[in-house]
Amino acid sequence: MNDPGNHRNQVVAVTGASGGIGRATAVAFGARGAAVALLARGRAGLEAAAEEVRAAGGHPLVVEVDVADPDALTGAIDTVERELGPVDVWVNVAFTSVFAPFDEIHPAEYRRVTEVSYLGYVYATMTILPRMKKRGRGTIVQVGSALAYRGIPLQTAYCGAKHAIQGFHESLRCELLHDKSPVRVTMVQMPAVNTPQFEWVRSRLPRKPQPVPPIYEPHVAARAVVHAADHPGRREYWVGGSTMGTLVANAVAPGLLDRYLARTGFDSQQTTEPSDPDRPDNLDSPADEDHDYGTRGPFTEQSADWSPQLWASQHHGLLGVIGGIAATAVAAAVTSRRSR
Repeated sequence: MNDPGNHRNQVVAVTGASGGIGRATAVAFGARGAAVALLARGRAGLEAAAEEVRAAGGHPLVVEVDVADPDALTGAIDTVERELGPVDVWVNVAFTSVFAPFDEIHPAEYRRVTEVSYLGYVYATMTILPRMKKRGRGTIVQVGSALAYRGIPLQTAYCGAKHAIQGFHESLRCELLHDKSPVRVTMVQMPAVNTPQFEWVRSRLPRKPQPVPPIYEPHVAARAVVHAADHPGRREYWVGGSTMGTLVANAVAPGLLDRYLARTGFDSQQTTEPSDPDRPDNLDSPADEDHDYGTRGPFTEQSADWSPQLWASQHHGLLGVIGGIAATAVAAAVTSRRSR
């Protein structure tokens, strides 16, 4: 039996592993010597990601699967556990979307985005969870977004899916706590990340899509996922100061944020360059079947490779001690002055 505390013996499965956050996460686990199953649709992207995992020191297994197909997912998990052993950590990342105003998105497109970006998480969790329960161990990490709490224009399909994942995660976590299950589920809420999605997600925008600044590199997101997998007792983690700021602002003044996003949300999600009519499109078929787009998108010069807020999120205990010491020092200073 694998010891999940020994990273070199861990078996990890990552959906959406052919690019972006999923690929960076697979490589991060591989760097610890884990056996990593890479699940996605695009053969070229998967093979290149597997080489990166291998170069990092991990043991990759490529599994081509569409997470929107629950039967195919069951077969994929059978393959993973037959080839690598019982899964210790399952990470749901896979998604697709459509950049467009709501009334320009077709019903079939909405259905496809929902099946991949929301139901893909549900189907994967539905398949792996009983196995983990039977073994009495395991962790599931749901990769979310600040948009799980705060919808923005031009991304109604994606925001709807992320909101759905958030509700699903909370309900499932309550059930596991009720059952006193040793299986853990946690969620990582991401900021804007420099991934290839902005090159291959279906778009009807007049200009090229871009992430809303500030933008972070995929390895920042990957570090957060690995930390969450190691510390799944927290219900969720927030990555990036922009995520924290967005969620706080939405809780305090959602109506004001509506108006702000109505004014700024269209331009901030588009570059100044006109859209390419021949751009790749991964909604119905993988864009990286024959071409590898890598882990990063085209916004590296604008992206941060470290998040102070993520560090703070991961070191609550230390910050609490420091805060306590500081408060004690201030109180002592005040008392000293009053006694003079």
